[in-house]
This record gives sequence, structure tokens and C-alpha cells, in this order.
Amino acid sequence: MKIIDKYILKRYLVTFSVMLILFIPIGITIDVSEKVNRMIERKVPLSAVLVYYGDFTIYFANLLFPIFLFLSIIWFTSKLANNTEIIAILSSGISFSRFLRPFIFGAIIVSIFALIMGFFLVPKASKGFNDFRYEYLKGNNNKTRETSDIFRQIKKEGKIEENIYVSNYNYLSQTGFNFTFEKFRDNVLVEKVTANRIRYNDVTKRYMLFNYNQRIVGENDDQITSSEKITKEYDFEPDDLTPVVYVAETMTIGQLNAFINKERERGNANINTYLVVFHKKFSLPISAFILTIIAVAVSSMKRRGGMGVNLAIGIVIAFTFIFFDKVFGTLAEKSSIPPLLAVWFPNIVFGILAAYLLRNAKR
Repeated sequence: MKIIDKYILKRYLVTFSVMLILFIPIGITIDVSEKVNRMIERKVPLSAVLVYYGDFTIYFANLLFPIFLFLSIIWFTSKLANNTEIIAILSSGISFSRFLRPFIFGAIIVSIFALIMGFFLVPKASKGFNDFRYEYLKGNNNKTRETSDIFRQIKKEGKIEENIYVSNYNYLSQTGFNFTFEKFRDNVLVEKVTANRIRYNDVTKRYMLFNYNQRIVGENDDQITSSEKITKEYDFEPDDLTPVVYVAETMTIGQLNAFINKERERGNANINTYLVVFHKKFSLPISAFILTIIAVAVSSMKRRGGMGVNLAIGIVIAFTFIFFDKVFGTLAEKSSIPPLLAVWFPNIVFGILAAYLLRNAKR
């Protein structure tokens, strides 16, 4: 690696690190100002607050990673252009593609770091961040769970398949309403259970059903059993019935993949939310390359307005990228758009923009 490569790579990594160090305390200060009254009212332990802001740092850095990266490259590349260093480099016979190489090396390093963070560190931080908010600040864990029209496949072994349904579920009281259990053999219904209410007992690990009705389908006639109250054992837990909405964010890549496969078999209507989180773990590191190329192409030219013009352009592009990312992620969760396409669409659009800007910059 030549001296110029080391020089640019060092500036790339140092500026990005400084950008994180500068903006994260600002984010923490804003968050403290918003939540300090609630923390005092609820007498949140200092140790829990310190742990929360440790998790907040990782969560916040990962959330705004594209903006930090993009603005840091715009900043130091604009300084190179204003100091006519880029003109000197290109005048020495180095092509623009060769000039771009240390930036790509930097993007590789940042992408690997982002990939490791997304796979292992961010899930743990996300769990601590969200758990703190709902335990101490919102005070209602039920807001973080699916609570209505819940359908699950709880068993599928060979020819046997078992499904359950509740129209509404209260996690705090562990009570479901309008419960239905169906058992199939070779896609033929062999047993159906209905109850107005089902409640889980933490001590016995069993379920109590109220206004219970069971129908066992026979070859010639059906066997029907009814009871006002009965205790039964089923092969599912309350957490399996109502997983936390943000649970996908709290899992490592292996755990998340297994969880998605399990929830897909159960017919979870929230599956697209989990798939969006899964695909973002891979799309975010790739965006480092795209944003790097765009930032260099935009800021490598010395402009009349100086660095301010480049920063203004950079801020607009960075927030447009974040806007696309959030909008299409939400569309994937709430509509029929495939999560894979929705998550990668911003990278595709900005990848095309990067190719166009790079072509113009070379000219």
C-alpha cells in the first residue's frame, strides 16, 4: 500500500470515528432531556440507567450508521478538494478509479465491523434498550406484543398437525379469549376444542379453559365433551403464543434464522417484520460501499461555495437514503411487498445513483 493510500485510509477511518464520538453524546443528551423526568418519577436505579445508555450508544450508532459514514466522507474529501490535494493526486497520473481504492478499503473495514455488530452486538444492545423503555418508561409490556387475531401452528409431525387460535390475548394476565384448538391427520380434522377463555397457570404449567367444548371426529359418529371449567396441557408456552414485536432485533443471526423458520411454520402474520430485520443485517454493510462512492463522487470536486455546498448535498442524500430505508421497511411489514425487495430497494436505487455520479466524476 502506497503512502497516499495509507493517508486517505487513515483520514477515512479517523474522521468516521470522530463523527461517532461527536454525535453519540449529543444523542445521549437529547435522550436524557426527554426521559429524565420520567426516570425520576419512577425512581429508576442508577445502575439500570448506566446499562441503558451503554446499550443506547450501540443502538444509536447502528441506527444512524449511514448518515455518520456519509457525512464523514463528505467532510474530509471536501477538505482534500479545497486544499487542491485531489487535483495534485490526479495530475500525477493516478486515475480516479485508483484514487478511489483506499476509500473502498475503508468501506470494507467499516462493512465488516457493521456486519459483526449487526450479527452479535446490536441484538444484545437492542434487547436492553427496548426492555428498559417498556419496563421503566412506558410501563406496559402489553404494547410490545401481538394481542389480537393470533394464529399458531404448534405441532407438525408426519401426518399430524395442530393449530391454535385466540381472538385476543392479554399477556399480563396470560389470558386468551375465543380459544380454538384443531388437530388434523392427513389434512382431515380429527379433533376440535373451543373455549370462551383460556388462562395459563405458571405454577402447574397447564392451561385452564372456561366454557370448554371438545369434539372428536369418529368414522361413524362424533364424541362431544363439554365442561364449564377444565385443566389441559398443551405443547406451547405463552411467549410462543405472543412473541414480543421487537424480538427479532434481539437475536443473533443464527437465532433469528431459526426463529423465522419456526414462526413461518406457525403461520405468524408478523413474519414480514422479522424478515425485514433479517435482511437489514446484510443490506446495511453493503450500503457502506454505495454511500462511500456517492460521497467521494459528490465531494471530490472543488466548488465555488466550498465545503458547505458539499455538506448540504451530502445531508440531503443521506436523509433521503434513510427515508427510503424506513418507508420501504414499513411497507414490507404492512403490505404485500416482499421484504427482500423492500429492504434492498434503497441500495439498488442509490447503487444506480452511485454508478452515475462516479461516471461523471471520472470525466
